[in-house]
Amino acid sequence: MATILIVDDRITNRTIFAKIAASVAPDVVAIPFENPLSALQWMAGHDADLVIVDYKMPQMDGAVFTRRVRAIPKWSDIPIVVITAHDDRAFRLTALEAGATDFLHTPIDHTEFKTRVHNLLKLSLHQRAMRGRVEALAQELRESEISHNRALRDSRERLAQVIDTIPALISACDREGRCIFVGAYQTDLTGLDPAQLPGDRTAVFGETHRLRHNILDQQVLDTGRPISGVEEEILDRHGEQRVFTTTKSPLRDGAGEIVGVLTTSIDITERKRAEERLAFLAGHDHLTGLPNRSFLHDRLRHELQGGDVGFALHFIDLDRFKGINDGLGHYFGDQLLRAVADRLRASVRPGDVLARLGGDEFALLQTGASTEEEAAEVAQRINRALDAPFQLEGKAVAVNASVGIALYPRDGLTTEELLQNADIAMYRVKVASGHGYAFFTEDMLCRARDSISLQLELREALQKEQFVVHYQPQFDLISGEIIGVEALLRWNRPGVGLVTPGSFLSVAEESGLILPINAWVLREACRQAVEWMVGTAPPLRVAVNISPLQIQRENLCNLVMDVLEQTGLPPYLLELELTESILLQQAEAAAPDLQELRRRGVHIAIDDFGMGHSSLTHLKRIRVDRVKIDQGFIADMHKAGSNDLPIIRAIINLGREMNIEVVAEGVETEEQARTLREEGCQLVQGFLYSRARDPKDITRMMKGEAS
Repeated sequence: MATILIVDDRITNRTIFAKIAASVAPDVVAIPFENPLSALQWMAGHDADLVIVDYKMPQMDGAVFTRRVRAIPKWSDIPIVVITAHDDRAFRLTALEAGATDFLHTPIDHTEFKTRVHNLLKLSLHQRAMRGRVEALAQELRESEISHNRALRDSRERLAQVIDTIPALISACDREGRCIFVGAYQTDLTGLDPAQLPGDRTAVFGETHRLRHNILDQQVLDTGRPISGVEEEILDRHGEQRVFTTTKSPLRDGAGEIVGVLTTSIDITERKRAEERLAFLAGHDHLTGLPNRSFLHDRLRHELQGGDVGFALHFIDLDRFKGINDGLGHYFGDQLLRAVADRLRASVRPGDVLARLGGDEFALLQTGASTEEEAAEVAQRINRALDAPFQLEGKAVAVNASVGIALYPRDGLTTEELLQNADIAMYRVKVASGHGYAFFTEDMLCRARDSISLQLELREALQKEQFVVHYQPQFDLISGEIIGVEALLRWNRPGVGLVTPGSFLSVAEESGLILPINAWVLREACRQAVEWMVGTAPPLRVAVNISPLQIQRENLCNLVMDVLEQTGLPPYLLELELTESILLQQAEAAAPDLQELRRRGVHIAIDDFGMGHSSLTHLKRIRVDRVKIDQGFIADMHKAGSNDLPIIRAIINLGREMNIEVVAEGVETEEQARTLREEGCQLVQGFLYSRARDPKDITRMMKGEAS
């Protein structure tokens, strides 16, 4: 019967591992322990053949547990398997250093688990058999009354039988360095005929091997103490390099005198490969195989130690990758990242370091670059490498890069400074529409600091309720009545006063703060609309602007319906205004939510209509209730040589044909209003009728108390 200990603080893992372990063979018994201390206490008085332990446990981790087990003489060679997660590279190295025999990754592959347990159990049972037989042999030698030479000869023969069953290199030499015996595993590894082995071990592995082992043997003979943990590389008969860990122990006769040295070498080739793989993964990205951030930091520090030798650091961020990743899935996104890495790898010099920092961010350390011209040439090469679309699973995908460049020593003297400044330069490229490169300048740092400061102010504005909503009325040109309002955000900025979004909207978008801000505006506008619905008649429809970021990162339908339910506003009194950029760039992602909201009664409007070159194409995809003519057309409609009036006329006719309401924005003169009325545009909005007002002013206007 074979006994396997399962040590894991989670009952689910213990149950699963115990069942799989018990299924290896009919006579296998799996004993689970929740507490590693309890397992150690049990092991003090019982025997086991294999230990499977989880690395992360509350009382002691797998490495400490392994070290405690190894400190017990009778458990010094029991196989120990440590369970770790895929990304626990440092933990696995620590476990191996503590004496772990092997490790398994979670989630556990059941087939791999059974195979490794079977193999290690077999080795453990062999080791136990060897210990038993050696102990029996020693007992026989002590009790034997035969001559010393006969006892030694018999012990060799019996030990040889034991050795031949063990998958390890086992041999013995006498005090003169002559080879007494060699195990079958060793002769099989070398391909030598056991009957033809000479007394000198030189013929087994060569002169270098003989000299090294003679020195170690002499140390054992001189001190009478064993030597363990000596690693050596050996070529097998197939020419393959293998790694062994060697232990040497004194070989004693019946009188206790040292007559030779017993050498045992266990094959740790697979373990060494695993350690090398772990070391590689510690400095490389598992997805692309490129060096990672840690590796890049080390290389940068090395370059900085070079003193005055200049270099360039390129910070590379992919444009539009998030939309591709979200729209086509993470598996497709991973394939794209690998393909991008391959192209970038092919476009850089062998001596440079291309690294993946994480997500869709890469970096290139261009060594020996002392001028902007040299760095610009490489940045252009990076952009050109990504120009051609990627063909992945039958889809053509286009992705470009924004590249920021920092030069050493001009733009920084530390790793952190150079990465930060290259990142800032990259960000300026991305803000300016991407697909290009820029060198870091000091004014960029100032703008970045201003942006960070503004972000902090905006967060504080949300917490301290410094935002307010004003409302600009929309009028019916025929009746003169207010038919709706557009909610417009204002910030009561301390020390400045009321400011419009133009001064902070870009920072809010870039930082993602636009999401909680817009959610607050939506909730406040709906709350106010309910208040007007109760206090005035007829009720007003309120229009709220939607950010492209809300389409990308949020479930817009859930957000809107939650707000309507919380505030009690009927869906038909809410209108969501989308910019044409959403219509043109995110139609596929936006369509499901918008159509579902429209089905539930929420109105959908397109703001700044007419500015996008393919607006009409996407109107077939997303049904809307209203379009708002961009105020730029209204402002220039009467200018000499302007073509804006025919465009306005076309939009009005389009709305009539598609049964879509048309609103003219930015109406500021009586002449504009008269022309719009003549062209058939009934709904208007602009300073001619009213600026954006606070809710109290709108209430008075609805009651006829103010114009």
